Amino acid sequence: MTKPFSSNSYPELINSLPEYIGRFEARKLEAKDCDVLFASYPSGTVIEAHSHDTENVGIITHGELLLTMEGETQRFDAGEWYHVPANKEHAAKFPVETAEIEFWFKPHSD
Repeated sequence: MTKPFSSNSYPELINSLPEYIGRFEARKLEAKDCDVLFASYPSGTVIEAHSHDTENVGIITHGELLLTMEGETQRFDAGEWYHVPANKEHAAKFPVETAEIEFWFKPHSD
């Protein structure tokens, strides 16, 4: 059974993209060397500390993100971009219902 996706956050064309299976609800648009996720988080969502080999940038489209890296927490509101370098441990909290578009850039194989 798939998780419900917050259809009020994105247009129907975005909502019809394949579901991302992971720590949060999102729709996934694949592109060469980059995955694009259209994610929504219920109020109070916490994503524990983790890292990954992708370099991520995202923009909050609704709500807010509390992003913690290297013991420092930054707040990002709607319209603000954030960046998580590859292999950098980080954690996230969403104190209110939040939506974002996130770009996961895959490492280059030279």
